[in-house]
Amino acid sequence: MRILGIETSCDETAASVVRDGRVIESSVVASQADLHRRFGGVVPELASRKHIERLLPVIDEALEKAGVTLRDLDALSVTCGPGLVGALAVGVAAAKSLALSLDLPLVGVNHLEGHIYAAFLTEPDLAFPALALVVSGAHTDLVAVSDHAQYRTLGRTRDDAAGEAFDKVARAMGLGYPGGPEIDRLARTGDPRTVPLPAPMPFRRRSGRIDDSLEFSFSGIKTAALRALHAAARADGQFKADLAAGFQRVVVDVLVDKSMRAAQSLGVKTVMLVGGVAANTWLRAEMQRACAAAGCRLVVPPPSLCSDNAAMIAAAAFYRLRRGGGSDLGLGASSDLSLEQTPN
Repeated sequence: MRILGIETSCDETAASVVRDGRVIESSVVASQADLHRRFGGVVPELASRKHIERLLPVIDEALEKAGVTLRDLDALSVTCGPGLVGALAVGVAAAKSLALSLDLPLVGVNHLEGHIYAAFLTEPDLAFPALALVVSGAHTDLVAVSDHAQYRTLGRTRDDAAGEAFDKVARAMGLGYPGGPEIDRLARTGDPRTVPLPAPMPFRRRSGRIDDSLEFSFSGIKTAALRALHAAARADGQFKADLAAGFQRVVVDVLVDKSMRAAQSLGVKTVMLVGGVAANTWLRAEMQRACAAAGCRLVVPPPSLCSDNAAMIAAAAFYRLRRGGGSDLGLGASSDLSLEQTPN
């Protein structure tokens, strides 16, 4: 089965052709990073306009690189939420139009679900049950995955997502956008012990249930890092490197700690690390170390599949179709679609 995936949830315009949920025949991503860099973050209205301008050429390029035409497709898939509603609407409208004109099945896909299926593109025979840490600029979610399209969210951020905190601290330090890769790069030359920072919402069992302790919060550590920066008598290059290293360490520590506690509680032996922040080298290394110590298998997509892309959307759609799922032409864009909701 050959599926065209479309992704426009934020500032990446992407299209991909995936066969049988595992073979990426093409994956095209048009980034808007240069457009939004001058503003220090994504401007929703500009993102939507750029999607309108770029989406059809990106789809054409994906088809050309795959060596297929629209008539060779078996289904259409599109991210329908969560995300920027105006940006999502561009992709949803295009996918619905193509599905109607070609008389093909349409599958709306949750953006977080797409990130989870990036792991299946890496390891198609990944075993259930599994745990997924979905960590990006907009989301930080711990998810129990019992089967294809069967999810239970164990914990999520109460305020800033981890990637959002990385971006805001990087901006305050005068680094580039997006900030996550810049923090990652700078931290390699810093000492994480030099600038003391508090642990962001560390694990504490409440009410005797582990689920009560798997929430995240990164607004406090973001504020603490900004205060340390502003209070520094001399915020030179080495201080910024030390601050980046310390900030990165405490954020990674809590992500790894809560993931391992959740895996132990669930008794799972497979952990998926997915989303844009999963490209962070320190997070990947620390999660690998923790999983090895716990006897768990860690699955992390390559960086190209960690950031937003359409291959993960097409892969997720394949497994939904295989279970008899799909969407009708009433499919809409939702800025706050939960992982447990079925897009229809």
